[in-house]
Amino acid sequence: MTVPTLYEWIGGFDALLRLTTEFYRRVPADDLLGPVFAGMDKNHPEHVAMFIAEVIGGPKLYSEQRGGHPAMVRHHLERHLTEPMRRRWINILLDTYTDLELPADPEFTSALVGYLEWGTRLAVVNSQPGAKVYEHAPMPEWGWGETGGPYIPKKPKSPAA
Repeated sequence: MTVPTLYEWIGGFDALLRLTTEFYRRVPADDLLGPVFAGMDKNHPEHVAMFIAEVIGGPKLYSEQRGGHPAMVRHHLERHLTEPMRRRWINILLDTYTDLELPADPEFTSALVGYLEWGTRLAVVNSQPGAKVYEHAPMPEWGWGETGGPYIPKKPKSPAA
């Protein structure tokens, strides 16, 4: 069996777009994050879906159409994001993820949360004064980690006749 990418496991771009669209529908009502995303471009959910898709093994659309990792870093410069904002972002995203009934298995969730923790901490760092954009920084690539893939139970052996 070929191990699917995280992108394939979540259900591809459609699943990610559903996630980011619903997430950014919820954000304006949040007292902490609402002001951060006030005036958000209507295409923002699609752009974030493109970025996450590429990071977890999907098509390289964000790099080809939006400028790759350096462009994402530029979007965070001078935003002065805080740890409480970062945690709220993750909490709302994970609540949205659960509400949409996307894959709930431990290996996938662990890989996804690992990326979200790393990526949001990087966003906070890049939002502080003095942060720099490294123009040739590669796009992050996130996979299954140490599990090597999803847990798929083996079929029980039939009893010997």
